[in-house]
Amino acid sequence: MSEAKTIRVLLVDDHAVVRSGLGAFLLAYDDLELAGEASSGERAVALCQQVQPDVVLMDLMMPGMDGVAATKLIRETCPAVQVVALTSFKEKELVEGALRAGAIGYLLKDVSADELARAIRAAAAGKATLASEAAQVLIQSTRAPADKPGFDLTAREREVLALMAAGLNNQQIAERLVVSVSTAKFHVSSILSKLNAASRTEAVSIALHHHLVE
Repeated sequence: MSEAKTIRVLLVDDHAVVRSGLGAFLLAYDDLELAGEASSGERAVALCQQVQPDVVLMDLMMPGMDGVAATKLIRETCPAVQVVALTSFKEKELVEGALRAGAIGYLLKDVSADELARAIRAAAAGKATLASEAAQVLIQSTRAPADKPGFDLTAREREVLALMAAGLNNQQIAERLVVSVSTAKFHVSSILSKLNAASRTEAVSIALHHHLVE
């Protein structure tokens, strides 16, 4: 291992305990090294320019700048840096968003240490790694016919849309569905995009017109 190039890894997650666990994980491999830690997308972009890591392990759901936006900026400003999304979510929009932003890998947080190490090495070599669950989501999305163009809302998004129609804000939606505010915000943004709506009010209007909600 002494002759192998050490791969410098930047950890990005808004939870300190996750970053701590990943930092301990890196210590178990002679060819992996901690280049830095960031608790936000904004900090990740700035750190990438400062420390020039080889690979970034990027959480996607963070307050402020999310992981997809941070990935896009990192790939634009530091094209030599590869980004691997490491998240608990496997929604189609997140998978597609991360890959469109330039992530070379998409893994779920229940991945084993050896699998994660292999994905980091693959990323450093310019090779993609996709969790089987994420790959399945992409395969299903290409096969599923859209009954209404632009209105291919998931069951969860229809739930969120109904709550939007009832006048609930992101905080209230998060509390009702027992999810984080950032997750609620992500669903709302996805709904606006799918309905091609400029605002929540317009989205609700479109939804009522097309009987997407009662």
